[in-house]
Amino acid sequence: MVPDATSSSSSAVEPAADAASLDAAVEVLRGRRVAVLTGAGVSTDSGIPDYRGAGAPPRNPMTFQQFLSSERYRKRYWAGSHLGWKSFRSSEPNTGHRALADLERAGVINGVVTQNVDNLHVRAGSRRVVDLHGTVDRVICLTCGQSFARDMVAARLAAANPWLEHPESVRLAPDGDVEVDDIDSFEVPVCTVCGGMLKPDVVFFGEFVPVERFAEARSLVVAADALLVAGSSLVVNSGIRLLDQATRRRLPVVVVNRGVTKGDGRAAVKLNSGTSETLAALAERLIP
Repeated sequence: MVPDATSSSSSAVEPAADAASLDAAVEVLRGRRVAVLTGAGVSTDSGIPDYRGAGAPPRNPMTFQQFLSSERYRKRYWAGSHLGWKSFRSSEPNTGHRALADLERAGVINGVVTQNVDNLHVRAGSRRVVDLHGTVDRVICLTCGQSFARDMVAARLAAANPWLEHPESVRLAPDGDVEVDDIDSFEVPVCTVCGGMLKPDVVFFGEFVPVERFAEARSLVVAADALLVAGSSLVVNSGIRLLDQATRRRLPVVVVNRGVTKGDGRAAVKLNSGTSETLAALAERLIP
């Protein structure tokens, strides 16, 4: 899958940003209707790791083509994804997620476009969320298009594979996957409507963001007066395309991210800081 990522989680409490940078960001955003784009850096403080942050282990995620091509690939994916699902769903929204929900309720932002698949923005209370790369709590049939709640599929999968261990802690990936070695006897779930191939409703590497979903994300940027990017390195093409929309319309851009991003050169303000603390600080200053 292609959830974007940027920063690594830290147990230490970090300052939101230096005072001058925070003042500059507030000056840019105040009085404007703001669209928000988030990446994996927003969720690291909820215990979900990223792909590209400092200390992130090397990853070789399964591509969409591999998933389609072989039952063995699908067995490996579903076994690992099932083990990771329980840990993934136990994650809770953090201060940054809640700050964005508060900003939306106050009318400061018009919604959130997220490259994450964890559904934490919705759980934090955000109402208009575009899940650019889908969400792991839904499963779709690639044959008939039927959608299922992930909990339902997980219950079927557990019943069909009682041998599968459920360790108390697993090495969780940003897409809710873990590595599983013994998959020979694993039974892959199928669609209960047509018997077709099931897949979590997320965008894999090698798969395109649905046109209508990108159009919804673009509409948030088009309707805004500024763009706030939080926790994204803007490496993935979908994020860059939204940044392009903003810069073509000459919208001021504020980037909050620990480390370099591909949008730094186009940002009116760059805050090299943690998203949780910085978004909370921005909400405190921007909400009347």
